[in-house]
Amino acid sequence: MPENAAGVLARFRQMPNDSRAKTLIVALLLCLVCSVVVSTAAVRLKPLQVANADLDRKRNILQVAGLLREDRGIEDLFANIETRIVDLDTGKYTDAVESGNYDQRRAARDPALSEVLTGDEDVANIGRRAKYATVYLVRENGALKTLVLPVHGYGLWSTLYGFLALQGDTRSVFGLQFYDHAETPGLGGEVDNPNWRAQWRGKLVFDEQNRPRLEVVKGRVTPGPDERYQVDGLAGATLTSVGVSKLLRFWLGERGFGPYLANVREGMQ
Repeated sequence: MPENAAGVLARFRQMPNDSRAKTLIVALLLCLVCSVVVSTAAVRLKPLQVANADLDRKRNILQVAGLLREDRGIEDLFANIETRIVDLDTGKYTDAVESGNYDQRRAARDPALSEVLTGDEDVANIGRRAKYATVYLVRENGALKTLVLPVHGYGLWSTLYGFLALQGDTRSVFGLQFYDHAETPGLGGEVDNPNWRAQWRGKLVFDEQNRPRLEVVKGRVTPGPDERYQVDGLAGATLTSVGVSKLLRFWLGERGFGPYLANVREGMQ
């Protein structure tokens, strides 16, 4: 140890244990050591965290599409799903970004890859919308069976991120599932309730004029001509229910997947 360093260490040891200076030095050194340990762990664990997040995303896609099986691996099952990138403005597939590396949530924060939403067009209260979106197609004998779309929008306390699965005709729901949100447990958090999610199966998405009609109502759905477009509201979670309705209206509309879904129905995709 260098002579100067040894002298400093010796003087430190001679300081009274109850002195403010020694207490402050020990606290600073402890914070430095802990920060180094935490930073090192974060860097080393980052690849594992990214891999786990990707696996969880695939699991949710498989589940909402009705393809998740306990006897098969996630990667094995996901290999049967076709992943494509859609230009939301044109509703057409694009190679502008690579599907394997594209992160829509990150792109929405990048001015070069997103657009600002203002006024009435920001129905889902998301602020910015990525120019491109990843869609997931399940085919059976070459025909489109299920189409999974990423959706998100603000609820009461947080942005809800999820997947909407449509039947191959794009007119009815196969499933809806949220995988990331911070809504109140037991209230808005009931968006995770399997019984509530089961209500979405078979509900119609558009009316005869291809306008988005799918919504969550306040209270119970009333029998009648509109019930085919409606799902029961979440008890005690009116604002979360409204948020779900608004995010679906946005992503099924012209600023969302509306142009793409029209192209699918016309056989252009």
